[in-house]
Amino acid sequence: MTARILVRETIAEAGIELLRERFDVDVDPESPLEEIIGGYDAIVVRSQTLLTADLIERATRLKVIGRAGVGVDNVDVEAATRRGIVVANAPESTVVSAAEHTIGLLVALARHIPQAHAALKQGRWERSAYGGIELAGKTLGVLGFGRIGQQVARRALGLGMRVVAYDPFVAPERFRELGAERIETLGAAYAAADFLTLHLPLNSETRGSLDAAAFAAMRDGVRVINAARGELVDEDALLEALRSGKVAGAALDVFSTEPYSGPLLELDSVVVTPHLAASTGEAQDRAGVIVAEQVAAALEGGLVTNAVNIPVIGAEDLEVLGPYLPLAARLGRIAMELADGVAEEITITAYGGLAEYDTRLLTVAALNGAFQGRADRPVNYVNAPLIAAERGVEVREERSRSARDYTNLVRVEVQAGGSRWHVAGTTIGSDNRPWLVNVLGFEIELELAPLFVLCRYDDVPGVIGRVGTLFGEAGINIAGMTVSRGGRGGKALMVLTVDSRPPPELVERLRSEGFDEARVLELGPVAG
Repeated sequence: MTARILVRETIAEAGIELLRERFDVDVDPESPLEEIIGGYDAIVVRSQTLLTADLIERATRLKVIGRAGVGVDNVDVEAATRRGIVVANAPESTVVSAAEHTIGLLVALARHIPQAHAALKQGRWERSAYGGIELAGKTLGVLGFGRIGQQVARRALGLGMRVVAYDPFVAPERFRELGAERIETLGAAYAAADFLTLHLPLNSETRGSLDAAAFAAMRDGVRVINAARGELVDEDALLEALRSGKVAGAALDVFSTEPYSGPLLELDSVVVTPHLAASTGEAQDRAGVIVAEQVAAALEGGLVTNAVNIPVIGAEDLEVLGPYLPLAARLGRIAMELADGVAEEITITAYGGLAEYDTRLLTVAALNGAFQGRADRPVNYVNAPLIAAERGVEVREERSRSARDYTNLVRVEVQAGGSRWHVAGTTIGSDNRPWLVNVLGFEIELELAPLFVLCRYDDVPGVIGRVGTLFGEAGINIAGMTVSRGGRGGKALMVLTVDSRPPPELVERLRSEGFDEARVLELGPVAG
């Protein structure tokens, strides 16, 4: 059945057409959402639709929520994650628009353009009242050196400004590439900047971070620009700093409460715009197309690169890690099966070249495989980590550049009750076929198939023939076989790939004839 998508708010027509080429799409901004949301596999919203936990509970078919914009403040992400619903946005869509608006505010603040414009419109020619300062040679402090902060820096450098930037999470090389000076502390940024622009994420640590103490640490006569989040600034402290002259001026596009009608509007030293940074036609069109692509990827089983409740990794990392995601999922499934579905700790280790990349998605893939069919709800990349946390399973992620005989290797280990079960695998060939190379301490070489049988036994003559006879009598065709010897205590491991599932009585027969381990492992498809 073709997936159904509800487009609840206006997005670019190109985005709607992209979805209509593959799915059934309804553009419906009017119908009561609580009555219709249960009939859709995906919903696309912007900022006005509030998707609460109650609405998400009613959305029994929903697989993905697409937010055509940067934030997801209007979506209960936690409730969506519990249900395994992907929440995706379009964080790149407004980067250029926001950076350009910031530069516009910067120039307006330096040259008093809005104030002079308003005075002249009212018939007052006041050249002396609105003389400004040049930007060339001045220092711009950029707090937050992410996508928008970097684009602001590029443009400010083009104006001849010195740029200093603070962001402990960005590599020093990135600052050097762009020609910005890396500042180690916020205090150093405050002390250096003639102009200060905010591009920090909003969280418990940054909320209200520009407070009275921060203003006191700044240069006298500093000018502040905020086109990021209103809650980053303590507006009462800013008001006092402006009135005292400590801050010479402020340019604000965002406020803690919007629409804003507070006392900052009364000051002639404050330039304001009503949250316009992302409000360009290009940004809105870009957001609509990007979110449509994300929704399509989620519905078609692809990787959703802008999901906010799945680890997001860079394109370079994804190119390398992508072929190993199905492998990690199958290894997680095998390891959990060997542990009879009980886990206290799951460790995922990336060896070799993989260790140099962001392997968080490998971990999620392994958990996704481990919990398939073992939860009270469908398991996918979104809720697998949450299921592990709910069960008290400790998840460990490790890396090692040494992989012995393999360029890259993934290993999954499950621990419970003092016992450990581990499996390892790699990919082979240009088409990245998944291969099992170690299971329960035995080195083997076997291409992973949907259905295989694992037997551990005393390493004595005649076992291979006996197994072949038993499977033949049961009408089970053996497609492939590999045997590994040298286990502890003179044990051997036989792994068979078979064309059909062996009946339970065959497995019990194997066990009754002295096999330590005889188990059917059915991998099948792993949900994304």
